[in-house]
Order: sequence, then structure tokens, then C-alpha cells
Amino acid sequence: MPVRSVPVRCPPASAVRYPIRVASVPEHHIYVWHLAPCEGDSDVLRLPDPPSPPGRPAAAPWWPPGALNRRWIERHADEFDVFHVHFGFDALTADELADVVDALSACGKPLVYTVHDLRNPHHESRAAHDAQLDVLVPRADALITLTAGAAAEIRRRWGRYARVLPHPHVVDFDRMARPHPGPRAEYVVGVHAKSVRASMAPGPVIAAVLPLLGKLPGLRLQINVHREVVAVDGMRHDPALTRVLADAAQTPRVDLRVHEFFSDAQLWDYLQALDVSLLPYRFGTHSGWLEACLDLGTTVLAPTCGYYADQGPCLSYRHDEDGLDVASLQAAVEQAYRTRPAARATVAERRAQRDGIAAAHRDIYAELLR
Repeated sequence: MPVRSVPVRCPPASAVRYPIRVASVPEHHIYVWHLAPCEGDSDVLRLPDPPSPPGRPAAAPWWPPGALNRRWIERHADEFDVFHVHFGFDALTADELADVVDALSACGKPLVYTVHDLRNPHHESRAAHDAQLDVLVPRADALITLTAGAAAEIRRRWGRYARVLPHPHVVDFDRMARPHPGPRAEYVVGVHAKSVRASMAPGPVIAAVLPLLGKLPGLRLQINVHREVVAVDGMRHDPALTRVLADAAQTPRVDLRVHEFFSDAQLWDYLQALDVSLLPYRFGTHSGWLEACLDLGTTVLAPTCGYYADQGPCLSYRHDEDGLDVASLQAAVEQAYRTRPAARATVAERRAQRDGIAAAHRDIYAELLR
């Protein structure tokens, strides 16, 4: 099934100076890297992230974002033309974010905000993120989001228009081009609990799938979880979930795998070894994981919370903060098992989509500066 393309509008000639220098929050992230056209970008220059404090993990060198600071903005205002926020502002209060926006306004720098999350997947309560959104969404000079559903919610909550630009590919093109392993003797459904962030409810989802293992021949459930969740001294140790996982592992055709964080290559191998990736979320908005599955040809079974079904082809089951509909989940697994859907983006589709996304961002920046 083809991915969503982006109509490209060529802006009229103007006094905009290229390349447009963008202070991106963050810059060091796969999503942001893939906002550049496939063959490089001479029109948009995204500045590297300011240095972070010593000891930051290599996986997130931009955290906390050094650019989200009034003093940084005032000192470096002549080095960028546009300020573009994606994520990474969790640690700031609404007042601190307002101070950042005030500084941009005082320096005459337009603010673009891409609304990735309308509900922060790391926060048990939505209050703090809602307060942050109440600063960024009304005051941004331009808003972008990833799906029509999210854009409609933004319009309902704040009366603002958000340009819808789809999530670009996640997997690199060389890896995408490898053929899918094809039909297997077993049909593998994977649930990855990761480090069990607040938005996840893997226990009920796993319990709902277990009865199907004795009903559907060849069906197997693979459960993955990071070691820090099950280790007694782990930073994210969850005793209750650890007991659930241990009990599930005693069920025939359940494969429990405990490991450290995957590298990108390991993650792509894991996803492509599955037939279905079952997302155990009870709240959220969008998913890069879903996009990676689309790149690799792995079917996604996504909850009805958020706007996952707007992103790309997937099967859905009813799951939100009010609870899990077990029957809908079991029906979706059975549908996947019996129909064997095979949605996969092609490299050509993803390349064309990425170039369209890049051109649309360039146009938005140019319009603001014009």
C-alpha cells in the first residue's frame, strides 16, 4: 500500500536568503535528519545541537536541549533564521517555555512547532504536557503535525491550523531494499515492552493473546523487554510485570526475551523477524515504531487511542486509558493470522515522500521569513 505523498508548492522568488538556517530542537534525531531531501539540502541548514552537560548518553546527546534557553537564544540570534521545536522540552515548566518564546519574539525569530505528541507517552498525568502545549501551540508562528486526526484535535483545542506532513521513513534505504523473509512455518506476534514507559500496558495485552496460542495452529507470541525492567536492581524494575512475564513464559509457544537496548540494526532484524508487531499502548499520539514496521513489511496492530491508524496501514484494537477491549484485540490478531496482510512501503515511495516533506518544510520556513 503506498505511503502518503506530499504536494510540493514552489514559492515565488523573494528576498529570502538561502540557505535558511534552522535551530532545530533537536537536530540529532532520525526524524529530523530525514526532513532533508534524499540528495542533500542546499536550501535549509539545520544547526548542530548545542553541547549538553558531560555524561549524557550517546543515544540522546541533545538532552536537555541547550537551545531552549533565553540566554542561548539572545547570544546566538544572529546565527539562525528560524527556531523549530520538535520534542525534548519535557524538563521545562510552562513558564520556562514561555520565557523561550518571549526571547524568540524579542529577537524577531519565527517559531515553528511540530506537534508530535498531544499526550506525552512518558507522563502518567497529562497536566504538565497540556500546560506546555498551551504555551507552544497558540504562540507558534507555524504548526506542523503528522496526521489529519491530530490536526483536527489541534483545531478543536486551540483553534489553530496545523499543516499535515507525514512521518518520513525511519529505516535507511539500503536496509529497506532487502527482501522480506517471506512466509514462515510459525506466525509470530511480537509485544515489545521496552522499558515500560507510562503509556504502556503490556500485561493485559499479553494476557489477551495467550488463549489464542492453543487455538490458532502455528501462532507464537514473542515478548521482549529491557533487562532494567526485570532485574531487581534495574532502574525501571517492575515487580508486578516481572511476575506476569515469568508466568506467561511457562505457556507453550511463548518466547520471552530479556535484553539490553537494541542497536538500530538489531531492532530492524527483530521487527522483520515478526509477522505482527502489537503495540501495547493505552495512550499516545504517533509512532516512529509503526513507520519502521511499514519500512520493513511487518504488520502493525495498533490501539485506537491516538492517531496511529492515520499514519499508515495497520490493524486496530480498542485500547485507551479506560481499559483494553480483549475481544477486539483477539479479533484483530485472528484477522492478521487468517488474512496475512503485507503492507510495505517501497524505497521509491519513501524517497519521493521524503523529498516532498523536505520541500514543504523549506516552503514553510521561506513563507515565515518572507
